[in-house]
Amino acid sequence: MNLIDNPFAQGKVLLVNKPLRWTSFNVVSKIRYLSKTKKVGHAGTLDPLATGLLIVCTGKFTKKINEYMAQEKEYTGTITLGSVTPTFDLESEPMDFKDYSQLTESDIEAATVPFTGLIYQKPPIHSAIKKDGKRVYELARKGIEVEMEARPVTIKVFEITGIDMPLVHFRVVCSTGTYIRSLANDFGAALGVGGHLSALCRTRIGAFTLNQSQTVEELEQTIPAERLAGSVGQEEGKGE
Repeated sequence: MNLIDNPFAQGKVLLVNKPLRWTSFNVVSKIRYLSKTKKVGHAGTLDPLATGLLIVCTGKFTKKINEYMAQEKEYTGTITLGSVTPTFDLESEPMDFKDYSQLTESDIEAATVPFTGLIYQKPPIHSAIKKDGKRVYELARKGIEVEMEARPVTIKVFEITGIDMPLVHFRVVCSTGTYIRSLANDFGAALGVGGHLSALCRTRIGAFTLNQSQTVEELEQTIPAERLAGSVGQEEGKGE
C-alpha cells in the first residue's frame, strides 16, 4: 500500500481513551503501528497515571495539532489531602502526613475560590518542560534543584463534586498549559494540610468529548479495517 492508498497517511483525527499507565507516546506508537503511518502525533500529553481523552492526528492532519492543543480542556479527578508527593501525584510515595480532621466541607469549598480565574501556577519539577535545553524531570531525578517560574493559566471552573475525606473529587475546566498536579499540590497547601493528585481523567478538549473516543482495543479493530477499506476503494477506483 502506498501513501495515496492509505487514508491515515492522507490524514485522520482519532479520539482515544488513553488507558491507565500508558504514556501518550505509547498511544502514538500503537497507532503508528496499526495505521502503517510514520507521521503521527498527539495534541497534549496525558501523564501515565491519567486516563481519558487524547487527540491523535495522522498524516496531513498533524498540522492541526497546535490548533487542538490550544483549546480549552476539562478534567475530573481526585485530590488526596493530608500528604504530599515530590511529583504531586502517585508516581512517587506520599510523605509529610498531616492531620486533616479539622477541615469542614465549607473550608474545602472556599479554598477553590483563589484558584479560579487567571492565576499564576508553577509547573511540577517532575515535568517534561525544558530548562537550559534539558527536561526538568531529568534534572530532578538527579537531585539537581530546579526553580520553576510561575506561568499564567486560566481556570474557568474548579468545582468540588464530592468529599469522602481524605478524598476530594473535583471537576476543572481550564486553559492549555494548566497542570492539574500543581493545582492539587497548591490546593492542599492552601488548606494547610498538603495534598496530591490521586486520580485524573480528561473528559473534554474543545468540542471533542471523552464519550466520542475509542479504546485501544477498539482501535485495534477499526484502524486496520479502515486502512484496508481505503486500499480496496483505491483499487476499485483504478478499475473503472
